[in-house]
Amino acid sequence: MKIYNTLAREKQEFIPQEDKKVKMYVCGPTVYDYIHIGNARPMVVFDTFRRYLQYLGYEVKYVVNFTDVDDKIINKAIKENVDFRQITEKYINAFMEDAKDLNLDEKDTIHPKATETMDDIIQFVKELEDMGAAYNVDGNVYFDVSKAKGYGKLSGKKIEDLIAGASNRVDENSEKKNPTDFALWKKTKLEKEPSWQSPWGKGRPGWHIECSTMSRKYLGDTLDIHAGGEDLEFPHHENEIAQSETLNKKPFANYWMHNGMIQVSGTKMSKSLGNFFTLHDIKKEFDLMVIRFWLLSSSYRLPINFTREIIEQAKNSLDRLNNARFRMDELLENTKGSLKESEKSHIEYLDKLEDRFKEVMDDDLNTADAITVLFDIVKFANTNLNNDSSNELVNYTLEMFIRLENVLGIENRKKDISDLDIEKIEEMIEQRAKAKKEKNYALADSIRDKLDSIGIAIKDTREKTTRERK
Repeated sequence: MKIYNTLAREKQEFIPQEDKKVKMYVCGPTVYDYIHIGNARPMVVFDTFRRYLQYLGYEVKYVVNFTDVDDKIINKAIKENVDFRQITEKYINAFMEDAKDLNLDEKDTIHPKATETMDDIIQFVKELEDMGAAYNVDGNVYFDVSKAKGYGKLSGKKIEDLIAGASNRVDENSEKKNPTDFALWKKTKLEKEPSWQSPWGKGRPGWHIECSTMSRKYLGDTLDIHAGGEDLEFPHHENEIAQSETLNKKPFANYWMHNGMIQVSGTKMSKSLGNFFTLHDIKKEFDLMVIRFWLLSSSYRLPINFTREIIEQAKNSLDRLNNARFRMDELLENTKGSLKESEKSHIEYLDKLEDRFKEVMDDDLNTADAITVLFDIVKFANTNLNNDSSNELVNYTLEMFIRLENVLGIENRKKDISDLDIEKIEEMIEQRAKAKKEKNYALADSIRDKLDSIGIAIKDTREKTTRERK
């Protein structure tokens, strides 16, 4: 299996430190608001990678942190006149709801919080200070970037260029030795600001030190994989490397994986442009399984475009997978018998499809082509499976289909009829009847498929068309 390693800027054979064991850390959200689709992409992409590693037989220790002390959290708590923990608890709970709707595999995921790792953070900073790689200025502690070997190796930035660029700007924090130095510990400034006692007085940690500490606590000095959005390459991930490798004298992570950004109608997503979408809002209209499917429909390293039309297309494609799954479920109940001699070639064909699935997933997590394999199975099932097929063949096809869907985290969901708009259903049935009368059979079949995907079966008789819940 090869993955694109940002550190090497090329695809590399993935070889973990321990045979069949993987230590993986993914930068999680800062919990001051509902997560947006940009936050969702790394969660879905790297959850899928973890699932694929498990499918291949790896034991994966998987950590996704919560940044639960931060300027944005503090400002929101002050604005709403509440304890900062009320803010973080609210949005951690919201994240977990979204995680369930996205079908993230949470049962074995470790979610450390910065506030629960404070003693370890303080110890990390103290060790850096003791070795001369950090310095205290009136309660603020900074990392001395000049002490880090190879600073810029992940992002490709040169320290002299960074210094030159910083010198062209007004430095609001002249107490730093160098403009590239960054905060490890920040002294308390506001009365309502959360703080912890430390050797440097009351304060709280900087952002970068939190991830270095939490990853070391749960995964050790060297990770197999560190992952996150490409916007974190610099300065966050670069600074993690600097402080971790300076202290531990070991590589911080052997492989770095970064996903591309979300664009909205071809434009970078941002609050200032008004094209910012949270999952909390999106799921009022779309099942988040559609969002997961869409996020996996292209290379994880490339930008991906978000428009209503594209999401509708993703929904229709996912409906095709759902319809195939539910049809195979019915065939499994209606067929009998062991594999027929004439069906053995079908098994060989299906095995080749699973081999193809592994081949594309081994090529830097090519989920787009993996989804194509799922549709190849659908095409096979629609063409070759019927009530005359052996139960063994139907079961073999269905089990493979489910197995590969599970790797991608795709879950086939039916809506409860109580959640549906009955008037809308009747309208769709009338539209279908009109389409049939006009001999527009493609439209009629499309409407039938849409009804089937939400759990409504329709039956045509000479007298009328009836509907029933599946």
